[in-house]
Amino acid sequence: MTAAVQKLSPTQSGPSRDELLGRIPGLVAEIAKGAAERDLNRELPFEAFRLFRESGLGALRVPVELGGPGGSVPDYIELIAALGSADSNVAHALRSHFNYVENLVLSGADQRDVGAIERVLEGKLFGGAHTEQGTARPGEVTTKIVKVGSTWRLNGRKWYATGTAYADYASFSAVNEAGETVGVLLPVDREGINILDDWDGMGQKLTASGGVVLDNVEVFEHEFARRSLENQVGRHCSTLRQLHLAASAAGAVRNVLSDGIDYVRKQARSAAHSPAATAREDHFVQQVIGEIAANSLAIDALIAEGARALQHTADTFASGDADAIETSLIASTLVTAKAQLVIGQLGPRTAERMFELGGGSATSRKYNFDRHWRNIRTVLNHNPLLHKSRIVGDYILNGTTTHLKEGKVF
Repeated sequence: MTAAVQKLSPTQSGPSRDELLGRIPGLVAEIAKGAAERDLNRELPFEAFRLFRESGLGALRVPVELGGPGGSVPDYIELIAALGSADSNVAHALRSHFNYVENLVLSGADQRDVGAIERVLEGKLFGGAHTEQGTARPGEVTTKIVKVGSTWRLNGRKWYATGTAYADYASFSAVNEAGETVGVLLPVDREGINILDDWDGMGQKLTASGGVVLDNVEVFEHEFARRSLENQVGRHCSTLRQLHLAASAAGAVRNVLSDGIDYVRKQARSAAHSPAATAREDHFVQQVIGEIAANSLAIDALIAEGARALQHTADTFASGDADAIETSLIASTLVTAKAQLVIGQLGPRTAERMFELGGGSATSRKYNFDRHWRNIRTVLNHNPLLHKSRIVGDYILNGTTTHLKEGKVF
């Protein structure tokens, strides 16, 4: 089932696309301040999200006809990479928000949550958690929602609540009394929603990707989700979520380059055996910086190509042609998967090569350079790269689209 975007008369009242994009460099510069120290001391970046709210960039993808600036998928993906160049935690933690917004703007009015577009335009941020620990297989839901009087009560425990600690609203999945899986969208300050700071991953430590306890949370009728995640829009958003991760990793690689350049110019000494007077004049140091820069450019080109493919899919939705949309969905899924496979090779290697720029001093905890490798590796662990490469190969050799259509792995 495909819902065409409802066409309304232009009502844009907030900042234009160009105005919003012009705010990105200043925002990135502010978020970059103290990023290494935050990671080292495990200080959650609440201030960064306050600044992001104020920037209005959370509404970037809302089209002009719905009152927004009309930013494109490439605009959004470049925003995430730019944020990642300051702090990949911040970039990653916005994944649920932009996934939610994308689904909103591509769904028909009858499938949008009540008041959701207005909330996005007001600067509200959206998080959520659907995964659960301890189930037999990924994707199984044990959280329950039952009717009590005129409202419902939600009970359970969720995991991978990435970004929810910084959000204003969050979506959760649960099984109702009929055994059906349903979704709800709730304000995060609702009594009974307890967001835990218990994410213990080696990387992306500040994404607030831990658990949420749902303790007898009251749910009202209008808070049940009206959109489907299983249709073509849902599949598009699934691929978009994967490219968001790739863009976060791309940003971390940009950070490797900027940190490396800064270290060489300000801290590093030439090696004892080097004929160069300074590290910046050392041919081997220059070679490593050149390699890092080339890898960063290649990764940026890959995510840009993925963004263009996803923009084509978003544009195709307006046609209402299910076959054309299907073709575009498969194409964007393949492009994104291929991009992730290459980033999976170049990203960690680039972060490791950074240590060739200096001696033992480059490993000092005060620099916290190892965070880049940890963060990139953690992002890449979200979905099995070996499975991605097999699926891409099966499609190329045999035309198999089974997993490409499921909207989960890619």
